[in-house]
Amino acid sequence: MSNIRLLRKPPRIKVLEAIGSIGDQRVKVLDDHRAEVVSSRGDKVYKVIVEPVEHNVYHAYSSDNGTIFRGYIGYPIIAFLIIKGIIPIDKEVMKAVTGVPWKDLNERYKRYSIVENIVLNKAERMGVSREIIMDYINIVMKKLGLLKIYFVEELKNKF
Repeated sequence: MSNIRLLRKPPRIKVLEAIGSIGDQRVKVLDDHRAEVVSSRGDKVYKVIVEPVEHNVYHAYSSDNGTIFRGYIGYPIIAFLIIKGIIPIDKEVMKAVTGVPWKDLNERYKRYSIVENIVLNKAERMGVSREIIMDYINIVMKKLGLLKIYFVEELKNKF
């Protein structure tokens, strides 16, 4: 029997990590269903597969911890969905969250709310308001809530 489970919506900050990884050019699309996403430190490469099953239903695999161990839609999956046009992109927000050392900040502060505030302050210094970023996060979270994304462990064998 296959290991399949419905992934939950991620912590809100993962939306910013996802769009930041695109801005940092860390997402390499391999084909229509597969991509590789390099971690913010550059020391890991996450394998991502997203396959449509029916309208708004996907089977997916990603080798990041959030997806595998915490059961939510990890930022590598979100990044690939943005690149594929399934989730909208906001280039202004992307530019504002490019170059953020996500892993270092997450390890240092151990709370997403603190890291989010640091990132929002950086964006504001670049001229992008918190409201614009929060609106974008809300749009993405709403869209993710309309999708059913199932983690299918066996998809990793397609790499």
